Amino acid sequence: MDNKTKNMILTGLFAALTAIGAYIVIPVGPAPITLQLLFTVMSGIFLGSRYGALSQIIYILMGLVGLPVFAGGAGGFSYIFAPSFGYVLGFVAAAFIVGKLLENDRKPGFLKIFLSCLFGTAVIYVIGYPYLYLVLTRVSGAAVTFQGLLKPAVLIFLPGDLAKITIASYTGRKMVPIIKR
Repeated sequence: MDNKTKNMILTGLFAALTAIGAYIVIPVGPAPITLQLLFTVMSGIFLGSRYGALSQIIYILMGLVGLPVFAGGAGGFSYIFAPSFGYVLGFVAAAFIVGKLLENDRKPGFLKIFLSCLFGTAVIYVIGYPYLYLVLTRVSGAAVTFQGLLKPAVLIFLPGDLAKITIASYTGRKMVPIIKR
C-alpha cells in the first residue's frame, strides 16, 4: 500500500476514534472528561502534523454538520456555543504540534513523545480554557471568574490527561517504527 493511501486510511480512522472517544464521558463541571485527548495526540504521533490535524478537522466537520460525534453524542452547528467546543478546536492545533515535533523521527523515544504530547495538550488548554470562559460568561450569562474556573475546567483534567499522554507515548514508541516502514 502506498504511503498516501495509508495516511488517508489512518486519517479517517483517527477521526472516527476521536468520535468514539467522545462517547466515553465522565461529566464533571462545564466540560466532561472523555478519551478524545488520547486519540488526538495519537493522531499527531502516528500521522504527523498535516494528516494528524486533518483527522481532527474531519472530526470537527462531522460534528458541525450534525453527526452525533461530540461529547455525549452531541452534534450540529450550535455546538460552537458549547463550553467545551474550544477544547475541541484545540485538538487540531495539538495534533499538528505533536506531529510537527515528531514527524522527522522514525523511531522517537518515550520521553520525546511524552513531551511532545504534553506540549500539544497545553495548547488545547490555552485555546479551550478562554473559550469556555467566554461561552459561560457571554453566552450563558454565568457569574464565574476566570480564576474560579481553573479547578473545574483545567485542574480536574490533569491526572487523567497525564495518564492518556503516558498511554499514547508508550503506544507511539512501540508502533511508530512499524507504521513508518
